[in-house]
Amino acid sequence: MRLQVKGRNVEVSDALREYAEQKLSKLDRHLHDLTQVDLELAVERNPSIAASQVAEATVWTKGPVLRAREASNDMRASIDLLLAKLERQAIRYREKRQRRNARGTGNEEAIMFEAAEDVPRIVKTKEFSFDAMTPEEAVEALELVGHDFFVFRNAGTSEVNVVYRRRDGAYGLIEPS
Repeated sequence: MRLQVKGRNVEVSDALREYAEQKLSKLDRHLHDLTQVDLELAVERNPSIAASQVAEATVWTKGPVLRAREASNDMRASIDLLLAKLERQAIRYREKRQRRNARGTGNEEAIMFEAAEDVPRIVKTKEFSFDAMTPEEAVEALELVGHDFFVFRNAGTSEVNVVYRRRDGAYGLIEPS
């Protein structure tokens, strides 16, 4: 496993880097195809945020990419919370892969019942027409509806785009490649 630790508004000491490496090495038990972990440690500068010590991780595997973000008053506690979240994701991924590999062993009914419980269900479907607009107009529409994202047809490219509200209060734009 390759671990890359970055700091934003914080100096990453050797002790903190070793602590993160020791903790995140536990993921190897759950993910045998683990290739790289990118860990970003940050301190929020807003004094109204109590949990200002933030740990974000992106775990690259040969399968899915796992992401998690945790915040607390202490950086080591944030890393511990982050590890717990990543371990839950890794276990869920491993179990799903094992159920998929177990098909054809004669126990299809039990496997299908288990898989049916774990599959996310779509509980609501919406249909709407895409209006051609600029990304700036889409941000205004996003503010009007009060959602976290807004889907629209870009007037300049005629492609379907998404604008979304980021955690830092800014906006992001997703365009197809």
